[in-house]
Amino acid sequence: MGTSVGVQRQRRAGLPGWSVPLVFIVSGVSLYAGAAIGVRLFDTVEPATVAWLRAAAAGVALLIWRRPWRSRWTRRAVLVASGFGVVTLGMNIAFYEAIARIPLGTAVAIEFLGPIAVAALGSRRARDLLAVALVAAGVFLLAGVSSEAGPGGVGFAVLAGVLWAGYILLGKRVADTGSGMDALAIGTTVSAIALAPILVTRQCVLAPAVFADPRTWLLGVGVGVLSSAVPYALDQVVLRRVGRARFALLLALLPATAAVIGAVALAQRPGAAELAGIGLVMAALSISAGQRDPRVPATDSGA
Repeated sequence: MGTSVGVQRQRRAGLPGWSVPLVFIVSGVSLYAGAAIGVRLFDTVEPATVAWLRAAAAGVALLIWRRPWRSRWTRRAVLVASGFGVVTLGMNIAFYEAIARIPLGTAVAIEFLGPIAVAALGSRRARDLLAVALVAAGVFLLAGVSSEAGPGGVGFAVLAGVLWAGYILLGKRVADTGSGMDALAIGTTVSAIALAPILVTRQCVLAPAVFADPRTWLLGVGVGVLSSAVPYALDQVVLRRVGRARFALLLALLPATAAVIGAVALAQRPGAAELAGIGLVMAALSISAGQRDPRVPATDSGA
Protein backbone atom coordinates (compact mmCIF):
# COMPACT_ATOMS: atom_id res chain seq x y z
CA MET A 1 0.00 0.00 0.00
CA GLY A 2 3.02 2.89 -1.26
CA THR A 3 8.04 4.60 -2.08
CA SER A 4 8.88 5.35 -5.71
CA VAL A 5 12.11 6.85 -7.02
CA GLY A 6 14.34 7.35 -10.01
CA VAL A 7 17.52 5.35 -9.42
CA GLN A 8 20.89 6.86 -10.24
CA ARG A 9 24.07 4.87 -9.84
CA GLN A 10 26.46 7.71 -9.11
CA ARG A 11 27.17 8.43 -5.46
CA ARG A 12 26.74 12.00 -4.32
CA ALA A 13 28.43 13.74 -1.47
CA GLY A 14 26.45 15.37 1.30
CA LEU A 15 24.82 12.35 2.97
CA PRO A 16 27.16 10.59 5.44
CA GLY A 17 27.22 6.83 5.00
CA TRP A 18 26.27 6.18 8.63
CA SER A 19 23.06 8.20 8.19
CA VAL A 20 21.71 6.23 5.21
CA PRO A 21 19.89 3.54 7.26
CA LEU A 22 18.44 6.28 9.49
CA VAL A 23 17.08 8.19 6.48
CA PHE A 24 15.62 4.95 5.11
CA ILE A 25 13.99 4.18 8.46
CA VAL A 26 12.50 7.69 8.54
CA SER A 27 11.11 6.97 5.07
CA GLY A 28 9.62 3.67 6.27
CA VAL A 29 8.18 5.29 9.40
CA SER A 30 6.54 7.96 7.24
CA LEU A 31 5.18 5.29 4.88
CA TYR A 32 3.57 3.21 7.61
CA ALA A 33 2.55 6.18 9.76
CA GLY A 34 0.46 7.18 6.76
CA ALA A 35 -0.97 3.66 6.69
CA ALA A 36 -1.77 3.95 10.42
CA ILE A 37 -3.68 7.16 9.73
CA GLY A 38 -5.53 5.25 7.02
CA VAL A 39 -6.53 2.63 9.59
CA ARG A 40 -7.96 5.43 11.75
CA LEU A 41 -10.14 6.47 8.82
CA PHE A 42 -11.59 2.99 8.35
CA ASP A 43 -14.21 3.64 11.05
CA THR A 44 -16.00 6.05 8.71
CA VAL A 45 -14.44 5.62 5.26
CA GLU A 46 -14.14 2.53 3.09
CA PRO A 47 -10.54 1.23 2.76
CA ALA A 48 -10.71 1.54 -1.05
CA THR A 49 -11.76 5.18 -0.66
CA VAL A 50 -8.78 5.83 1.63
CA ALA A 51 -6.52 4.39 -1.07
CA TRP A 52 -8.14 6.72 -3.59
CA LEU A 53 -7.66 9.72 -1.29
CA ARG A 54 -3.99 8.75 -0.99
CA ALA A 55 -3.61 8.57 -4.77
CA ALA A 56 -5.40 11.89 -5.30
CA ALA A 57 -3.31 13.70 -2.68
CA ALA A 58 -0.09 12.10 -3.90
CA GLY A 59 -0.95 12.95 -7.52
CA VAL A 60 -1.41 16.64 -6.70
CA ALA A 61 1.81 16.71 -4.65
CA LEU A 62 3.82 14.95 -7.37
CA LEU A 63 2.43 17.19 -10.11
CA ILE A 64 3.47 20.28 -8.14
CA TRP A 65 6.89 18.76 -7.42
CA ARG A 66 7.74 17.24 -10.79
CA ARG A 67 5.77 19.45 -13.24
CA PRO A 68 5.81 16.70 -15.88
CA TRP A 69 4.15 18.93 -18.47
CA ARG A 70 7.56 20.50 -19.08
CA SER A 71 8.61 17.33 -20.95
CA ARG A 72 7.35 16.03 -24.27
CA TRP A 73 5.17 12.92 -23.92
CA THR A 74 4.33 10.36 -26.56
CA ARG A 75 0.98 8.57 -26.54
CA ARG A 76 2.71 5.30 -25.67
CA ALA A 77 4.54 6.87 -22.71
CA VAL A 78 1.29 8.29 -21.37
CA LEU A 79 -0.47 4.92 -21.74
CA VAL A 80 2.36 3.06 -19.98
CA ALA A 81 2.44 5.62 -17.16
CA SER A 82 -1.34 5.44 -16.82
CA GLY A 83 -1.31 1.64 -16.64
CA PHE A 84 1.44 1.85 -14.05
CA GLY A 85 -0.68 4.26 -12.00
CA VAL A 86 -3.78 2.06 -12.17
CA VAL A 87 -1.81 -1.01 -11.02
CA THR A 88 -0.28 1.06 -8.21
CA LEU A 89 -3.69 2.23 -7.02
CA GLY A 90 -5.02 -1.33 -7.26
CA MET A 91 -2.11 -2.53 -5.14
CA ASN A 92 -2.81 0.14 -2.54
CA ILE A 93 -6.52 -0.71 -2.48
CA ALA A 94 -5.70 -4.36 -1.79
CA PHE A 95 -3.19 -3.31 0.89
CA TYR A 96 -5.69 -1.06 2.67
CA GLU A 97 -8.37 -3.74 2.51
CA ALA A 98 -5.80 -6.06 4.13
CA ILE A 99 -4.83 -3.73 6.98
CA ALA A 100 -8.51 -3.11 7.67
CA ARG A 101 -8.68 -6.80 8.62
CA ILE A 102 -5.25 -7.91 9.89
CA PRO A 103 -2.34 -6.22 11.72
CA LEU A 104 -0.17 -3.82 9.73
CA GLY A 105 3.09 -5.73 10.28
CA THR A 106 1.48 -8.99 9.17
CA ALA A 107 0.08 -7.46 5.98
CA VAL A 108 3.39 -5.85 5.04
CA ALA A 109 5.32 -9.09 5.54
CA ILE A 110 2.82 -11.13 3.49
CA GLU A 111 2.83 -8.71 0.56
CA PHE A 112 6.59 -9.18 0.17
CA LEU A 113 5.68 -12.45 -1.54
CA GLY A 114 5.42 -10.38 -4.71
CA PRO A 115 8.91 -8.88 -5.00
CA ILE A 116 10.57 -12.02 -3.64
CA ALA A 117 8.81 -14.10 -6.31
CA VAL A 118 9.87 -11.69 -9.06
CA ALA A 119 13.48 -11.82 -7.89
CA ALA A 120 13.43 -15.63 -7.68
CA LEU A 121 11.79 -16.16 -11.09
CA GLY A 122 14.49 -14.07 -12.66
CA SER A 123 17.25 -16.24 -11.22
CA ARG A 124 18.15 -19.93 -10.89
CA ARG A 125 20.51 -19.49 -7.99
CA ALA A 126 20.04 -21.56 -4.87
CA ARG A 127 20.01 -18.49 -2.65
CA ASP A 128 16.89 -17.20 -4.39
CA LEU A 129 15.10 -20.51 -3.91
CA LEU A 130 16.10 -20.34 -0.26
CA ALA A 131 14.64 -16.82 -0.07
CA VAL A 132 11.34 -18.10 -1.48
CA ALA A 133 11.30 -20.94 1.06
CA LEU A 134 11.98 -18.53 3.93
CA VAL A 135 9.30 -16.06 2.91
CA ALA A 136 6.82 -18.93 2.41
CA ALA A 137 7.58 -20.18 5.92
CA GLY A 138 7.25 -16.65 7.26
CA VAL A 139 3.88 -16.17 5.58
CA PHE A 140 2.73 -19.52 6.98
CA LEU A 141 3.57 -18.36 10.48
CA LEU A 142 1.83 -15.05 9.90
CA ALA A 143 -1.25 -16.42 8.13
CA GLY A 144 -1.51 -20.02 9.25
CA VAL A 145 -0.78 -19.65 12.94
CA SER A 146 -1.80 -16.13 13.94
CA SER A 147 -5.32 -15.98 15.34
CA GLU A 148 -5.60 -12.36 14.17
CA ALA A 149 -4.90 -13.14 10.51
CA GLY A 150 -8.32 -13.94 9.11
CA PRO A 151 -8.64 -15.38 5.59
CA GLY A 152 -10.07 -12.17 4.14
CA GLY A 153 -7.17 -10.03 5.32
CA VAL A 154 -4.60 -12.62 4.26
CA GLY A 155 -6.24 -12.89 0.84
CA PHE A 156 -6.07 -9.14 0.30
CA ALA A 157 -2.44 -9.08 1.48
CA VAL A 158 -1.56 -11.84 -1.00
CA LEU A 159 -3.42 -9.93 -3.73
CA ALA A 160 -1.40 -6.83 -2.82
CA GLY A 161 1.76 -8.93 -3.24
CA VAL A 162 0.61 -10.23 -6.64
CA LEU A 163 -0.17 -6.68 -7.78
CA TRP A 164 3.20 -5.56 -6.41
CA ALA A 165 4.85 -8.16 -8.66
CA GLY A 166 2.88 -6.87 -11.65
CA TYR A 167 3.73 -3.33 -10.62
CA ILE A 168 7.43 -4.20 -10.61
CA LEU A 169 7.25 -5.71 -14.10
CA LEU A 170 5.28 -2.76 -15.47
CA GLY A 171 7.60 -0.42 -13.62
CA LYS A 172 10.47 -1.81 -15.68
CA ARG A 173 8.73 -0.53 -18.81
CA VAL A 174 8.27 2.85 -17.15
CA ALA A 175 11.95 2.91 -16.24
CA ASP A 176 12.92 2.03 -19.80
CA THR A 177 11.18 5.17 -21.04
CA GLY A 178 13.47 7.23 -18.82
CA SER A 179 10.55 9.19 -17.37
CA GLY A 180 10.81 7.85 -13.81
CA MET A 181 9.20 10.14 -11.28
CA ASP A 182 7.44 12.18 -13.95
CA ALA A 183 5.69 9.00 -15.10
CA LEU A 184 4.66 8.30 -11.53
CA ALA A 185 3.17 11.80 -11.27
CA ILE A 186 1.19 11.28 -14.48
CA GLY A 187 0.17 7.71 -13.62
CA THR A 188 -0.94 8.50 -10.07
CA THR A 189 -3.04 11.42 -11.24
CA VAL A 190 -4.62 9.53 -14.15
CA SER A 191 -5.46 6.53 -11.96
CA ALA A 192 -7.10 8.76 -9.32
CA ILE A 193 -9.22 10.45 -12.01
CA ALA A 194 -10.04 7.23 -13.89
CA LEU A 195 -11.15 5.27 -10.80
CA ALA A 196 -12.91 8.17 -9.07
CA PRO A 197 -16.33 7.39 -10.61
CA ILE A 198 -16.19 3.84 -9.24
CA LEU A 199 -14.61 4.41 -5.84
CA VAL A 200 -16.26 7.73 -5.01
CA THR A 201 -19.68 6.52 -6.19
CA ARG A 202 -19.36 3.39 -4.04
CA GLN A 203 -18.51 5.51 -1.02
CA CYS A 204 -21.42 7.84 -1.74
CA VAL A 205 -23.80 4.88 -1.87
CA LEU A 206 -22.53 3.49 1.44
CA ALA A 207 -21.89 6.67 3.45
CA PRO A 208 -21.91 9.93 1.48
CA ALA A 209 -21.65 12.11 4.59
CA VAL A 210 -17.93 11.36 4.96
CA PHE A 211 -17.13 13.68 2.06
CA ALA A 212 -18.75 16.57 3.92
CA ASP A 213 -16.48 15.97 6.91
CA PRO A 214 -13.29 18.08 6.76
CA ARG A 215 -11.53 15.37 8.81
CA THR A 216 -11.85 12.96 5.88
CA TRP A 217 -10.01 15.29 3.52
CA LEU A 218 -7.45 16.39 6.11
CA LEU A 219 -6.51 12.82 7.05
CA GLY A 220 -6.68 11.77 3.40
CA VAL A 221 -4.09 14.42 2.51
CA GLY A 222 -2.01 13.25 5.48
CA VAL A 223 -2.07 9.68 4.16
CA GLY A 224 -1.04 10.85 0.68
CA VAL A 225 1.80 13.04 1.91
CA LEU A 226 3.15 10.62 4.54
CA SER A 227 2.72 7.40 2.53
CA SER A 228 3.74 8.75 -0.87
CA ALA A 229 5.33 12.18 -1.23
CA VAL A 230 7.72 12.08 1.75
CA PRO A 231 8.95 8.47 1.21
CA TYR A 232 9.42 9.12 -2.54
CA ALA A 233 11.67 12.10 -1.83
CA LEU A 234 13.66 10.41 0.95
CA ASP A 235 14.17 7.19 -0.99
CA GLN A 236 15.45 9.18 -3.93
CA VAL A 237 18.12 10.64 -1.65
CA VAL A 238 19.05 7.17 -0.31
CA LEU A 239 19.20 5.55 -3.74
CA ARG A 240 21.44 8.27 -5.09
CA ARG A 241 23.83 7.62 -2.22
CA VAL A 242 23.89 3.81 -2.03
CA GLY A 243 22.49 2.41 -5.29
CA ARG A 244 20.16 -0.55 -5.79
CA ALA A 245 22.03 -3.41 -4.12
CA ARG A 246 22.30 -1.88 -0.66
CA PHE A 247 18.86 -0.35 -1.00
CA ALA A 248 17.47 -3.84 -1.54
CA LEU A 249 19.15 -4.92 1.69
CA LEU A 250 17.57 -1.96 3.48
CA LEU A 251 14.15 -3.21 2.34
CA ALA A 252 14.51 -5.90 4.99
CA LEU A 253 13.91 -3.20 7.60
CA LEU A 254 10.38 -2.49 6.35
CA PRO A 255 8.45 -5.42 7.89
CA ALA A 256 9.99 -4.65 11.29
CA THR A 257 9.26 -0.93 10.85
CA ALA A 258 5.62 -1.72 10.03
CA ALA A 259 5.34 -3.99 13.07
CA VAL A 260 6.71 -1.25 15.34
CA ILE A 261 4.33 1.35 13.90
CA GLY A 262 1.44 -1.08 14.30
CA ALA A 263 2.38 -1.70 17.94
CA VAL A 264 2.88 1.97 18.83
CA ALA A 265 0.14 3.67 16.81
CA LEU A 266 -2.49 0.94 16.63
CA ALA A 267 -1.76 -1.25 19.69
CA GLN A 268 -1.24 -4.24 17.36
CA ARG A 269 1.37 -6.12 19.38
CA PRO A 270 2.68 -9.19 17.54
CA GLY A 271 3.02 -12.52 19.31
CA ALA A 272 5.91 -14.96 19.09
CA ALA A 273 4.65 -16.60 15.89
CA GLU A 274 4.15 -13.25 14.18
CA LEU A 275 7.61 -12.04 15.21
CA ALA A 276 9.15 -15.27 13.90
CA GLY A 277 7.27 -14.89 10.61
CA ILE A 278 8.40 -11.28 10.19
CA GLY A 279 11.96 -12.36 10.98
CA LEU A 280 11.88 -15.03 8.27
CA VAL A 281 10.59 -12.53 5.71
CA MET A 282 13.36 -10.09 6.67
CA ALA A 283 15.94 -12.89 6.28
CA ALA A 284 14.51 -13.71 2.84
CA LEU A 285 14.79 -10.08 1.79
CA SER A 286 18.39 -9.92 2.98
CA ILE A 287 19.27 -13.05 0.99
CA SER A 288 17.55 -11.91 -2.20
CA ALA A 289 19.24 -8.52 -1.92
CA GLY A 290 22.54 -10.19 -2.71
CA GLN A 291 21.42 -10.54 -6.30
CA ARG A 292 19.61 -7.29 -7.05
CA ASP A 293 16.97 -4.90 -5.84
CA PRO A 294 13.68 -6.80 -6.01
CA ARG A 295 12.12 -3.56 -7.11
CA VAL A 296 13.03 -1.79 -10.34
CA PRO A 297 13.98 1.77 -11.18
CA ALA A 298 11.14 4.17 -10.48
CA THR A 299 9.12 1.78 -8.37
CA ASP A 300 7.53 1.84 -4.96
CA SER A 301 8.54 -0.17 -1.91
CA GLY A 302 5.11 -1.51 -1.71
CA ALA A 303 1.91 -0.16 -0.46
